[in-house]
Amino acid sequence: MKDTRNQLSGLSVVLHWGVGLAVIGMLALGIYMEETETHSLYGLHKSIGVVVLVAALARVLWRYLNRWPSALSEDGALLRFVAKLAHWVLLLGTVLMPLSGLVMSVAGGHSVPFFGLELIAGNPDPADPTKALPRNEALAGFAHASHGIIANVVIAVLLLHIAGAFKHHLINKDGTLRRMLGRAV
Repeated sequence: MKDTRNQLSGLSVVLHWGVGLAVIGMLALGIYMEETETHSLYGLHKSIGVVVLVAALARVLWRYLNRWPSALSEDGALLRFVAKLAHWVLLLGTVLMPLSGLVMSVAGGHSVPFFGLELIAGNPDPADPTKALPRNEALAGFAHASHGIIANVVIAVLLLHIAGAFKHHLINKDGTLRRMLGRAV
């Protein structure tokens, strides 16, 4: 089923909420791991990151094939521009976050696990197998910095996106949030 102005397809709703909630969870987990230095959760973080990357790519493909849904209310040129920019930043951010994490791991010599399976093998240091030898230290550093920057941008734009959803629901009362829940408006 394709999206219409009055109702989004089940696939659009599942991809929106699935990717969105997974990204929020991953941001929270990433911040927790960084703040507490809980290294034991990196395997889980990477495994979920692989799922998020695949789902985010599916969402990008679906958005490309199905286009963006039409706005249900007129908010003026500036707000329409901000909304469109926010949607693009979130769409790209949901791909770039896990991609930068993947590049960071691989270039840093670390493995990429997937719930107990090793998708990409690490590059252990022969002198100390508990440590990894970077494959490309500069690329790993760039990906690490990018991962952090993208996370902060996604958090900021996500808060704006949530505020916009509440604005549509509470002020405009135009059915945008109901439509995002799969209901007809």
